[in-house]
Amino acid sequence: MDLFTKLEILTDAAKYDVACTSSGVDRSGEKGKLGSAVACGICHSFAADGRCISLLKVLMSNDCAFDCSYCVNRRTSDTRRATFTPEELCSLTMNFYRRNYIEGLFLSSAVVKNPDYTCELMLGTLRRLREEEGFRGYIHVKAIPGASPALLEQLGGLADRMSVNIELPSQKSLALLAPQKSREKILGPMAQIRDGIRENGKELVKYRHAPKFVPAGQSTQMIIGATPESDRQILLLTEGLYRKYTLKRVFFSAYIPMVNHRNLPARNTPPPLLREHRLYQADWLLRFYGFRAGEILDENHPDFDPLLDPKCNWALNHMEQFPVEVNRAPYEMLLRVPGIGVRSAKRILSARRYAALDFEGLKKLGVVLKRARFFLTCKGKSASPLPTDNPLVIKGAICERGISQRQIGAPEQLSLFAPTKEDQVQCLTGQI
Repeated sequence: MDLFTKLEILTDAAKYDVACTSSGVDRSGEKGKLGSAVACGICHSFAADGRCISLLKVLMSNDCAFDCSYCVNRRTSDTRRATFTPEELCSLTMNFYRRNYIEGLFLSSAVVKNPDYTCELMLGTLRRLREEEGFRGYIHVKAIPGASPALLEQLGGLADRMSVNIELPSQKSLALLAPQKSREKILGPMAQIRDGIRENGKELVKYRHAPKFVPAGQSTQMIIGATPESDRQILLLTEGLYRKYTLKRVFFSAYIPMVNHRNLPARNTPPPLLREHRLYQADWLLRFYGFRAGEILDENHPDFDPLLDPKCNWALNHMEQFPVEVNRAPYEMLLRVPGIGVRSAKRILSARRYAALDFEGLKKLGVVLKRARFFLTCKGKSASPLPTDNPLVIKGAICERGISQRQIGAPEQLSLFAPTKEDQVQCLTGQI
């Protein structure tokens, strides 16, 4: 199999791994070496199938020894198989970087033979990039659950970010759909990476030039919609992962039915893209707005309302806390008002020290009054055109009108993965 065919197969197989994040690490250029990394982000690159992405996102191999029911690369799947050698992948990465196609590498893999053998292949690639080629660009590598701690430690010393995919939201689902994986094999590497980052932080305090271990932190990904867990269960798990393993991000991936299996949704079931979107919105509330998972969804309301974002939904279920007087409310309460974000809340705190704010002033500060006016007062006055004692009336006014019933029941996935052969050639030759 020629190198271009391998690239075509393994970049397409990597499309299910989510990596929509900034690099999170600063590394300046160094004489005699190639590349650098900037914490604020990386951009402008192309995969072999023509998509504009941040990284060369590729699998080391899709020849998997595991037989996870939901995975298109499972052992019993009838799909074309390919495996890069470390030399091939290193050469591709360096050539793409020199042509300015990419600014870093996102490397994952199916389990080839066993977890340790797969880790050794990935480790060989990273060593060639870092030590032989002097590559100082961004590298994100997926840790293989079940691999030996020694190999994971070596990977962490060469990568900027590592992630361990939790895959499914519960041990019961893992046992049903991925019996060769277990909670212990997934959470064990997460704990090792967390502890390694902490120890490295202590070393860097004492020795400024100590080798860095996963300087951009770790993340994880879970599949949404393949199993019957509620949004509340997923959100509670997400909160627990942030708290216990100090993750940078938890990514959610809407399950796209690709296989026929009695324990999975039928192949004609649309992927739950709107549900994925709501989970990302709730994840933002957990990380930046001071919410707890148990507040956003409770046992009586275990799933998100498709017509309302999670913050609006929470506010309508807690109208006893509103309206809020914008000139006196603390920062924590301002963050809970629909239409007020982190930046606008800070601007309000700064501006009201000099003068009492009115609704025109709030608009200039970036507050979305279309939603916020139902939950705020300025100088004791409300700008709500509707009675605020009836949450159903307010819901009708602030619900997202752009979402139709067809989208709720059958959202459509945009077609990103069917370029022509000509598109692929143009992408790799720099014509796109």
